[in-house]
Amino acid sequence: MMNIFIANKKSKIENIRKKYPNASILDITSTSKYPILRVLSPFYPHGNIPVPGLPKVKAASVEGVWQGLKVFEKCGVDYATLHNDTMKDLKRTVRKYGKPIGHQYGDKLLSYKDARWLIYLPTYLYVLENVPIVQHSLEKIQERLKKTDVVFLDYNNNCNITDYSKPLSHAGLVKLYLEGRYPTIEQREEYKKTNINTCIFTKPENIANSITSHPKYKKEKHKMYVDIILSAELTNMKTIAGLNGKKRDGWKTIIKDIQKKTNDIQLSLF
Repeated sequence: MMNIFIANKKSKIENIRKKYPNASILDITSTSKYPILRVLSPFYPHGNIPVPGLPKVKAASVEGVWQGLKVFEKCGVDYATLHNDTMKDLKRTVRKYGKPIGHQYGDKLLSYKDARWLIYLPTYLYVLENVPIVQHSLEKIQERLKKTDVVFLDYNNNCNITDYSKPLSHAGLVKLYLEGRYPTIEQREEYKKTNINTCIFTKPENIANSITSHPKYKKEKHKMYVDIILSAELTNMKTIAGLNGKKRDGWKTIIKDIQKKTNDIQLSLF
C-alpha cells in the first residue's frame, strides 16, 4: 500500500498538488462532490447507528451522536440532534446553550477526553466496519492506494488522538483504519505515552517525506540528515520523530533531534 497524507480542505489545491505531485487528492468531507467519498464524513446520515450509553437509541450520524450527547449548563441530551438526518444544524454551541459540562454516557457524565475514547472513536469505527456503502468507499480507496499515494482533504487537521485542544480529524481516523491501526479503548494508555500524530509520524518514509517537503530541507546539511534517516531503522526513526513520548512543537525541534541523533544513527548502520 502506498502512503496516505492529510491536507486542509481550505488550502489551495495547487499548493497541495505541488507538495504531493504524484498523489490522488480525495475530498472526504460532507461537501465532497463525489458521493462515494462523502459517505466517510461524520455528518453523513447513514442511520441506525448505535448510541453509546443508550442501548435502545439509534442515531442518524456520527456527528449527531457526538453533538446530541453533549450536556451544557442550560441543556442536556438532545434527541432531535441524534435523529437529525439533514447534515445541517448539527453543531450545538456555547453561545446558545451555555458552558459545556460533559457528554452523557448512560448514567455517567464523561469528560471531553473520556468522551473521545468512549463515544466518538467507537461510533465512527462502527460506521467504518458496518455500513456497506462506507465499506465500498474504503475498498475503492484501497484500490487507488495500490497505484498512488493518497491525500485526504479534511477541515480539521488534528490527527493526534491525545490532543484534546482541537477537534479530531476524521480523515486521520480513516487513515488509521486503512493501515490497520485504528485505536481501541484498550490502547488508550499506549497512546497517552506515545502521543502519536497520525498525519505525519507513522512510517519512516512519511517522516522523511514530511521533512523533505519543508523549506529547510533546501539546506545541504539538512539533506544530509534526511539521507541518513532514509537509511535508518524504524526504531531509530520513531525516536527521532518524537514517538517516544516527547511532544514535538515544530520543525526546528525535529531538525534539532535529527542533529542530536545523527551520530547514533550512523553507528547503527555499520
